[in-house]
Amino acid sequence: MDTAALKETWALAGSLGDEVPQFFYSHLFLAHPELRSMFPVSMATQRDRLVGALGRIVSRVDQLDEVTAFIEQLGRDHRRFEVIAEHYNAVGASLLATLKHFLGERWTEDVAADWAEAYGVIATVMVKAAEEAEVTSPASWAGHVIAVERRGMDLSVIQIRPESHFPFVPGQSVAVEVPSRPRLWRYLSPANAPRADGTLEFHVQIVAGGQVSSSMVRSLEVGDTVRLGAPVGQELTLDESERRRDLIMVAGGTGLAPLRAHLERFDRDWQSSGQAPQIHLFHGARLPWNLYENRLLRNLSGRPWFTYTPVVSDDPSYPGRKGLVGDAAAEGGSLHGRLALVCGSPRMVRHTVSRLRARGIAHDDVRFEQFATTDEDRHDLHDHAHDLQPSRLP
Repeated sequence: MDTAALKETWALAGSLGDEVPQFFYSHLFLAHPELRSMFPVSMATQRDRLVGALGRIVSRVDQLDEVTAFIEQLGRDHRRFEVIAEHYNAVGASLLATLKHFLGERWTEDVAADWAEAYGVIATVMVKAAEEAEVTSPASWAGHVIAVERRGMDLSVIQIRPESHFPFVPGQSVAVEVPSRPRLWRYLSPANAPRADGTLEFHVQIVAGGQVSSSMVRSLEVGDTVRLGAPVGQELTLDESERRRDLIMVAGGTGLAPLRAHLERFDRDWQSSGQAPQIHLFHGARLPWNLYENRLLRNLSGRPWFTYTPVVSDDPSYPGRKGLVGDAAAEGGSLHGRLALVCGSPRMVRHTVSRLRARGIAHDDVRFEQFATTDEDRHDLHDHAHDLQPSRLP
């Protein structure tokens, strides 16, 4: 398999913009009209989600060992769409037809064979993971809204109780569907560690033009029932050895959510054992009232293991640290030996990662999610910087 050719041809197709996903979906729905009902009524937010994620994953098949766990999570997660093996065949055929259409003479017999082989590898991993998950877990979980707290003009903290046990670890993301926006799923990170009562806490900020985020903040009510997909994501999770390392956490906006989940677990561990690593959290916001967890985090800073620095970028009158949160984190003290977790908008993440690495944190010790495609997913609903955001297949 010529992985260089996969990357080159995908880059060429990707440079053509919206024409590629438009052709892909037209081909898919004409060939398989029964699949149309699996997608949102409005495709505006779908756009290049599927074809973009497919292309990036398949064209990086030479890095399969690094992303297998994530691809398996995608396979399990896509059970919520009632995706079956035959659907992968339909999607693969439309993907190859799209590439053939746009690549023209570059679509040689060898290139076609490489794309077919690569797609088959990825689809097989996803199908096998979905089949294994059927034995132990539901395709999706129903959850009941038990509290909605408006924390600002455009932000709510929402508590949800799943009907059955929902397994996840701090740092993962969960696809959420609300009643008012059927078939439009939005990825959010629980802002809590697993709790004895099973409840989940989500921090939701309205994104300009975001149908799901605006509906959740403005319309979701206690008693509403939402659907939850399987948890996904690895980059912001911590294994046992990493939980013993000193940490620097850098969050922009509601990118705080997965980092707050870690803090809840660390505080729980500290209260039971008296042990916790040293953690310094930098939380950045445009304006002071956007520091929506300021009181909780200031209270938590009374712990001997936790330091909190709020950072405001757009208010010159703010008496605390002003500027970009990435600059504050890079200049905030010794970083030697620390593991960094970064969560925010793509621009914030890029800046913060470059500043931390320039200050000497090892390349692999700066952790951030690398999975995203759409504007709403890219913005700061919880501000993740996904590069291969979990996307519906279909």
